[in-house]
Amino acid sequence: MSPFGATSTAAEVAAGHDLSGKRVIVTGANSGIGVETAVTLASVGAEVVLAVRDPVSAEPVLDRIAAAGGKAYASALELSDLRSVEAFVSREKGQPLHSLINNAGIMACPFARTAQGFEAQIGVNHLGHFHLTTLMLPDLIEAGGSRVVSVSSSGHHWSAFDFDDPHFETEQYDPIKAYGRSKTANALFAVELDRRYREHGVRAFSLMPGAIQTNLGRSMTDEIRKALGVDAASARQFTWKTPEQGAATSIWAALGHELEGLGGLYLENCDVAALNEPGRSDGVKPWAIDPVAAKLLWAWSEAAIEETI
Repeated sequence: MSPFGATSTAAEVAAGHDLSGKRVIVTGANSGIGVETAVTLASVGAEVVLAVRDPVSAEPVLDRIAAAGGKAYASALELSDLRSVEAFVSREKGQPLHSLINNAGIMACPFARTAQGFEAQIGVNHLGHFHLTTLMLPDLIEAGGSRVVSVSSSGHHWSAFDFDDPHFETEQYDPIKAYGRSKTANALFAVELDRRYREHGVRAFSLMPGAIQTNLGRSMTDEIRKALGVDAASARQFTWKTPEQGAATSIWAALGHELEGLGGLYLENCDVAALNEPGRSDGVKPWAIDPVAAKLLWAWSEAAIEETI
């Protein structure tokens, strides 16, 4: 389906596209693949909003974009606080939004709660982005033919979403399981968002960017790294992507002509992912694209956020 693959770069995927006059928001655009996603979209003409915790941290990215003749600015967004999400939307709403790249995330951190009391990983990785996306829907609809891209991970293999104890209030906290739940939620969110809004011109995708050595895993202990096979000894045997390659699937999800008329899909290596079956280490687990679970997650997310208002 796709002319690109695991080693394609974001620039290669974006080549030939013209986003002049179009507006894009990228969360977490100050580090890792978020930087390459933002830089690449700006390089083909988009005005890019770098949604980051601290706008000062995005200055090197803004300088890089400006040096190449692109247009971008940074705007404060703290996904662990829904009031910050609302403040961001108040500043940024009111004009067509052609792509929203939900890229920011935290991984395998010690137990913590968000400002509204959610377990931190589900709060930041899913609920913060859910709130941002639903509040920006009028602008996404106004753009016509817009796309919402949620960066998931093969970490969704580690756990289905647990509707009975999503915040580890009864079960002992497991940072890997919590991350897995949040990445499953990213994929399910794309399924239901696409179902609800495709007739309004909004399509949604989730994706696995690949194994990239960034600071995403900065909170992982040596014990967790060893359990996941990403300790120093195991990492030497691993095939890592560069950040430019890691951002390629995000760019394909946002721009790929091959995805016209499609949505609700989980992508990997610039293509639609295969179903993860016994014996496979790649692909998407059935629980991450289950339409029934996707509907339940949407209802659960709405209720969780409404309780904080």
